[in-house]
Amino acid sequence: MTKLILITGVSKGLGYAMTERFIQQGHTVIGCARSSNTIEKIRQKFSAPNDFTAVDVANEQQVETWAEHVLNKYEPPDIVINNAAIINYPAPLWEIPSAEFSQLIDVNIKGVVNIIRHFVPAMVKKRRGIIVNFGSGWGRSTSAHVAPYCASKWAIEGLTRSLAQELPAGMAAIPLNPGIIHTDMLSISFGEEAVNYTPVSEWVLNAVPFILGLKPTDNGIPLTVPN
Repeated sequence: MTKLILITGVSKGLGYAMTERFIQQGHTVIGCARSSNTIEKIRQKFSAPNDFTAVDVANEQQVETWAEHVLNKYEPPDIVINNAAIINYPAPLWEIPSAEFSQLIDVNIKGVVNIIRHFVPAMVKKRRGIIVNFGSGWGRSTSAHVAPYCASKWAIEGLTRSLAQELPAGMAAIPLNPGIIHTDMLSISFGEEAVNYTPVSEWVLNAVPFILGLKPTDNGIPLTVPN
């Protein structure tokens, strides 16, 4: 059955790979990313009924405007994937500038809440839909020099599991650890070692069917994309 899938952070990495794969399989993707230039290129590659908009998820006004556009044009999404996130440049916590810390919290936590606030009520009204909030291994464990990122992903775990208790039967909110994948973000934190991890092109082959298989009975369960 064709699904309507909303994905944040579609400009590169996991977001772009999922967008491409879902569309190849016949699903419709509604996506956003901050870069208007990249969004224009994605629009040219993936035509209607797919729909892409330049949105900074940390900006609630932009998210609200986007949600109004989407919900006027489409049914509420079957799946929402909160993928957009940034990572801090590795450093001891006390050396990380306040502005860098604030931006990370705004994108990684508030951005997820902005999407939930403006899309989930329409899903709740229909009593159906799956909300997938991307966590991280660093949302269930920790390492030095990535304290802001760890804090944000631990927050996503708790936020999602709490949200799961608020949803009606027929829906689910799932904190999903995508695994360790060779992306630009991994290169920031792992440096040259990043190349030793799973390529995005391989990851997406497991991730897309796994996400499509999520059910209301998975509500609130911390899951990990299988290797």
